[in-house]
Amino acid sequence: MTEQQSFYDAVGGADTFHRLVAAFYRGVAADPELRAMYPEEDLGPAEVRFRMFLEQYWGGPKTYSEQRGHPRLRMRHAPFAVTPSARDRWLGHMRAALDEIALSPERDEEIWRYMVMAAHSMVNTDEPNYPGAIDVSGR
Repeated sequence: MTEQQSFYDAVGGADTFHRLVAAFYRGVAADPELRAMYPEEDLGPAEVRFRMFLEQYWGGPKTYSEQRGHPRLRMRHAPFAVTPSARDRWLGHMRAALDEIALSPERDEEIWRYMVMAAHSMVNTDEPNYPGAIDVSGR
């Protein structure tokens, strides 16, 4: 009986996740709207947390949970106004990072589907003038 390889191992392990998250945070650092959501002067700690989370989620080391407990993503993001436009900016930087690291098409699609789902689930603040907003006022 053969053991199935984790996504983490299949895409190159720690090196791949380091490259992905570093590329993502280069985009965030240059984006004034998203950068404002990071209270720390240095993005380094956020980069490490995100990398550890992704590594664990995709079958790598359990360092995130060992150091921080359950991910509780919605709770951890609750203090920040995550709007639809912030979500889209986040996804834009993630898409660019994924393009930069050039995973196989199948692996890229798998991780991209997760990122889209996760980003949509983090939205916690309405944005009435957002182009994709639905007017529920009846006007």
